Amino acid sequence: MIMQNFVTNADINYAMDNYLITIVGPTAIGKTSLSIEIAKHFNTEIISSDSRQFFKEMEIGTAVPCIEELAIIKHHFIQNISIHDTYSVGQFEKDAISKLNELFTNHNHVVMVGGSGLYTNAVLNGLDNFPKIDSTIRINLKNQLKEVGMLPLQDQLKKLDLKTYQKIDIDNHQRLIRALEICIGTGKPYSSFLTNTSIQRNFIPIKIGLTADREIIYNRINQRVDIMMENGLLNEVKELLEYKHLNALQTVGYKELFSYLENEITLEFAIEEIKKNTRRFAKRQLTWYRKDDEIKWFNYKEDKKQLIIDYINQRK
Repeated sequence: MIMQNFVTNADINYAMDNYLITIVGPTAIGKTSLSIEIAKHFNTEIISSDSRQFFKEMEIGTAVPCIEELAIIKHHFIQNISIHDTYSVGQFEKDAISKLNELFTNHNHVVMVGGSGLYTNAVLNGLDNFPKIDSTIRINLKNQLKEVGMLPLQDQLKKLDLKTYQKIDIDNHQRLIRALEICIGTGKPYSSFLTNTSIQRNFIPIKIGLTADREIIYNRINQRVDIMMENGLLNEVKELLEYKHLNALQTVGYKELFSYLENEITLEFAIEEIKKNTRRFAKRQLTWYRKDDEIKWFNYKEDKKQLIIDYINQRK
């Protein structure tokens, strides 16, 4: 049993039998259903790297797998923490690697699925090292956010580091402020600290991507938002209104409905904003993933299960 994050030379032969099948792609493309089919075929379990699905209180708006789907295959890191908890990508990396070490004692394959590129990359490649930044910079940026909103900060990041601006979820205020504080505190672009070097894990990654024409992706997103509203998203958000200041709730699908509930916008406008912001998020997801040449892409509507299983077996 390997109980360490890194592979030593003595472990190489053992580790070569471990495969982490990672399924990525834009939101609403069908990653959940595919991951279940692949996990069933290999008689294994699923790790979620979708940071929005970690929270117990957020179900409808994060498209958590339904009860029936969760009953078919055992999932990990689905609604495992509270919105009141502090949880970082670094902690997720440690927890996920620990869980993978455990799972690989009984399985040669494990499936990881999710739309959070940063969290997926942390498991596959580890995290980049950033310099320590004066805490007053973050405080000032947070004050600016309260006073003038996100748009000026987004424009500032665009000027300081266009590469990062085009890559990260700029509507996520945590990631926006993190990138800006590095730029301001070091005088260098945030992207210049991304080494793109991988650490050795005790598994071989096999990366699968689902995609479609942009119009199809956008239509699927619009339909998903309508279904979420029909399934009670507004009521879910009402229950969370008093906690709207928490970091976990600064996300698409929740912040727009908070604005509606506080009479800032109409419900119709809020729904259209959710659709628009989700489409923007999907675009950034594709930008992130397209830069990874190791991802094998499949059209979302192909008879993809057997195609993908054949591809996985060829990679072994």
